[in-house]
Formats: sequence, C-alpha cells, structure tokens
Amino acid sequence: MGTVFLWFGVLKFFPAASPAEQVAVEAATKVTFGLLPPDVVLRLLAAAETAIGLGLVTGVLLRVALVGFFAHMAGVFSALLLLRGEMWQGGAPVPTLEGQYVIKNVVLVAACLVVAADEWGRATPP
Repeated sequence: MGTVFLWFGVLKFFPAASPAEQVAVEAATKVTFGLLPPDVVLRLLAAAETAIGLGLVTGVLLRVALVGFFAHMAGVFSALLLLRGEMWQGGAPVPTLEGQYVIKNVVLVAACLVVAADEWGRATPP
C-alpha cells in the first residue's frame, strides 16, 4: 500500500507521467481557492504523497503519515463533488474513467484503516 502511494507520488514529480495529474491539480486548486499556481500545487501533492508513502513503507512517523494520508484522501474524494463533469457521466451515477480512478482509492482507505487500527490500538508508540 505504501509502495503504491510512494510510486504515484514520485510520478507527479515528472510532468505528464501521472495519469491523475490533471484531475489532482484541478481538485487541489479548487480546494485551495486558486491561491497557489498549478505547478506549485502539483509539486506539493508530489511531495506530500511521496512523504506519506515513505512513512507507510518504513513505519517512521507512521501516525503522522496516517493522519496525512486520511487528510489527503479527503481532498482526493472531494474531486467527486468539485469536478462533477469530469467524474460522472451525465446525470447518472456512472463514473467516468477519471471518477473510477478516484473511487479505487476506497481500497487504499480500507487498508490504511486496518494499519491505523493496529497502530492506535497500541498503548504507546514503538
């Protein structure tokens, strides 16, 4: 799970390498009310996803990585509402390919919920 997140984060450092780049930048730009230029938004997303992935893979600052992960996923899923035209086919609840790309993150959320339950179930951090 961490490896996948790390991989997708690193891809965003290379222009046009990530299939989610455009959707991610559009959604994040809307969430930040356009205060940051798109190239800055993309670099911040790449850095955040890479850091979260490293935390999940190594376990270093795992709780911080999990909080970052869930905050990031809230932003990712906001695209389903903020970018309705790109996420849904017409008025029907049928996702476009971009919408499916966002919705598949439910699997990552479920996996991180298991990791979080284990991590927060411990009396003290290791």
